[in-house]
Amino acid sequence: MEVITQNVIQTFFKHLSERNLKELTDLFSDNIDWYIPGDETKAPWLGRRANKQEVSEFYELLWKNTEPISVEIENVFIDNDKAIIAGEFSTRMLQTGKIVDSLFFIQITIKDNLIIKYRLLEDSLAVAKSLTV
Repeated sequence: MEVITQNVIQTFFKHLSERNLKELTDLFSDNIDWYIPGDETKAPWLGRRANKQEVSEFYELLWKNTEPISVEIENVFIDNDKAIIAGEFSTRMLQTGKIVDSLFFIQITIKDNLIIKYRLLEDSLAVAKSLTV
């Protein structure tokens, strides 16, 4: 099971880095338990998602509003069908030009080779502040 989880995680990061929306969203189950906490009024890509179409909309909104500067994956911990990814990122908010530097943690659960649960924790206060003119 851990090999399957590792393969899905590696494929996820490959498609994410390429901004390959179709291949990326194909890694998600039709029904997903997705949550990225934060101020959804300032960053509409944050919040809950429940299906593959909503996940696709998340990436479209994110990519339309942000420009990645750097990302560093520091650790990937895998336990059977679950993974925790820890790292840091730097992103420019296109609306304001401000840069956000943040630690992040992603929790992913895999079932039948698909992502069924996704949680991203980041410095959501810094994200909200960076979107304030």
